[in-house]
Order: sequence, then structure tokens, then C-alpha cells
Amino acid sequence: MNFKYCLIITIILFLSNCSNNVNLKKFTTVENFSNKGFTLVFEDKLYNDKIVDKKIDNRSYLIFQKNLRKNSSVKITNMLNNKTILAKVASNKTNYPYFYNSVISERIAEDLDLDLDEPYISILSISNNSSFIAKKTKTWEEEKEVAEKAPVDGIEINDLNKVKTKKKTIKTKKFSYSIKVADFYYEKSALEMIKRIKNETSIKKFKVLPLTKTNFRVILGPFNDINSLKNSYNKAAILDFENLEIIRHD
Repeated sequence: MNFKYCLIITIILFLSNCSNNVNLKKFTTVENFSNKGFTLVFEDKLYNDKIVDKKIDNRSYLIFQKNLRKNSSVKITNMLNNKTILAKVASNKTNYPYFYNSVISERIAEDLDLDLDEPYISILSISNNSSFIAKKTKTWEEEKEVAEKAPVDGIEINDLNKVKTKKKTIKTKKFSYSIKVADFYYEKSALEMIKRIKNETSIKKFKVLPLTKTNFRVILGPFNDINSLKNSYNKAAILDFENLEIIRHD
């Protein structure tokens, strides 16, 4: 009888430990999430055309992101100008095109001064207890108060006798990106991944990039236009990677 009792207690403790380990692993993965890639700016047409299956309030600081839990706090950075904003995940169960690492509101795009032709951002999950959140929240409240008290803009009368000359600046943009598949400790492991890419996909551009003696990166590319980048990214979907990243070449 005592043996049965001890056996039951042992099984319960074992199952309890297993459960705790699973939760801890999931929590750690979420808390340390980061990704660089292209985002999709929400508009009603995306919802109407069933490209995105949920709506975002376009004046909010909310995003859709598949890897993070609802209400997770994230720091979003425009990688082309280093502007940063704090946002929250509205849902992680939203369907949107695989190529994009998130869907963001128009307000976030505006505040980040995002180039809609090249909406390249990084997403970093941050703890709700971090000082960064407290500081940003305070800043938002102050900005909101100033905005509410701001007077309506008056009518500006320009002196037509003044001749204004505008400097015409020609902006040449170089589009060059690669897809980071994974980093490996051993070169042999990286070469095995290359072999898998050859055998399981129709992707033609790939290589192993030695970063250090113990860090070997498998990348796809480089790609000089967004269509070829998107096509290869979507082809890599069958490899079932959870966190493909897009790397920009300056």
C-alpha cells in the first residue's frame, strides 16, 4: 500500500516538473524574440481583399506578430533612419502574408517615417517591467497633453514677391538584401543546411558566410529587387523555420 502511494506521488511530481519545463521554454523563447524584416502597413483594402484577416485601429500603437503573445510589448525600429517606437501585440493569431514579419498601424508607420517602398524594420520583445517602457509611457502622456492643448493652425499669408528656390535632391537607393537562415557553431552543420536547401527547394542563391571560427551563417541571396527577395523567402517556407531574418547590405 505504501509502495503504491509513493509511486503515485512520484508520478505527480514528474508530470509537474515536465509541465513547468514546457512553460519555461515557451516563455524564454517569446521574451528573447527579435527579427529584422519587412513590415506590412495596415489599410482597409488589405482586410477587404482578405490579405489580412483582422483589422487594426490605424491611430493606435498596435501590431500583429505571429511569434509573440498578445499584449507583448515590442520595440520597433526603422532600420533606414533608426527611429524607434514602442508598441503592443494586438494578436498573434492573425493571418497575413508569410514574407512580412508583422502588420503595423498607419500611426506607427508615420511616427517611424517609414519608406513604404522599403519598410525595413526590426522588432525586439521587451519586458513589461523595463525602464524603457516606463519612460516611453510617460513621454506619450506628455505628448498627448500637449496635443490636446495645441491651438488650431491659423491661415498663413505668404509674400508673393519673395522667390523661393527649392533644391532638387536626387536620391539613389541601393536595394540589396539577403535572407539569414541560421547561424551554426560548426561549418559542417552549415554545409548540411546548404545541402537541404538544394534538395528541398528551388532556391539558386545561397552560401555559407564564415563570421568567426565558431560562427557560420547560412544566407540566401543577395537579392537586388524586392520581388526576387520575396520569392526566395516564400520558397524557404517549406524548410519550416520559425524566424527567418532579412539582412540589409549597406
